[in-house]
Amino acid sequence: MQSHNRQKKIATINDFCGFGRCSIAAALPIISALKIQCCPFPTAIFSNHTGFASYFSTDFTEHFDAYMDEWKKLDLRFNGILTGYLGSPEQIARVRRFFDLFYDDQTIAVVDPVMGDYGKLYSNFSPDLANNLSSLLPLADAITPNLTEACVLARAPYRPEMSDEEIFALCEALSELGPEKVVVTGVERGDLLANFVFERGTTPQIVEEPRVGPCRSGTGDVFSAIVAADAVNGVDFARSVRRASNFIAKAMARAVELDLPLTDGVCFEEILDELRAN
Repeated sequence: MQSHNRQKKIATINDFCGFGRCSIAAALPIISALKIQCCPFPTAIFSNHTGFASYFSTDFTEHFDAYMDEWKKLDLRFNGILTGYLGSPEQIARVRRFFDLFYDDQTIAVVDPVMGDYGKLYSNFSPDLANNLSSLLPLADAITPNLTEACVLARAPYRPEMSDEEIFALCEALSELGPEKVVVTGVERGDLLANFVFERGTTPQIVEEPRVGPCRSGTGDVFSAIVAADAVNGVDFARSVRRASNFIAKAMARAVELDLPLTDGVCFEEILDELRAN
């Protein structure tokens, strides 16, 4: 039987956005640039992301089982699994089934628990759904929450002015729920954005980059894609966070130079060669 497993592969479970550089549309070129085959598993299809005034979308949940069963028939094996936005308990349950079918001791799982920001859950994300998402933590090797998401998952009160020590305590609490590696991303520290890097058995680190312009869609998807691909490629976790932070800062600066609308995300295509070179 012909093998489909001669190349490194990451299954990327997220929605697909035709315009706006987020979710799978952002992760696919990043993972590919790092010489890994990205295998998209769409949770929903969007013409453009929800930050626009209008958009078309269709949910893909009813097709999950058939989709993954076809992959199982092909005997696909994944070096990595990367999960992003999951919008219902049904999707989360089916993602757990995906892990049952495809995760083994050779697989690295990165969970990006997309659910909120600035101390609030997204409008279509309930507290019950957030609690449901926490069931993926025991399956994860690494997670990439922002501060809001970290607080929700750790069931800790959110305060934007948390001290470094408090954020590292959050990281440790989250690690105790499953993942060996935790990075709390994009914490505002004046003119800097700080990423708090925690890995069991190592000294915690803070990776900082200058804040460039206002927030843009898709930066978290680019970040988690780099972290997942680097993990599969054997890159040290803290170094991977530094690479991701620096790359996003440069892409943000280029988007400002081109005067792109905020909804259009970051133009990482312009600097992909730099990611490959580092």
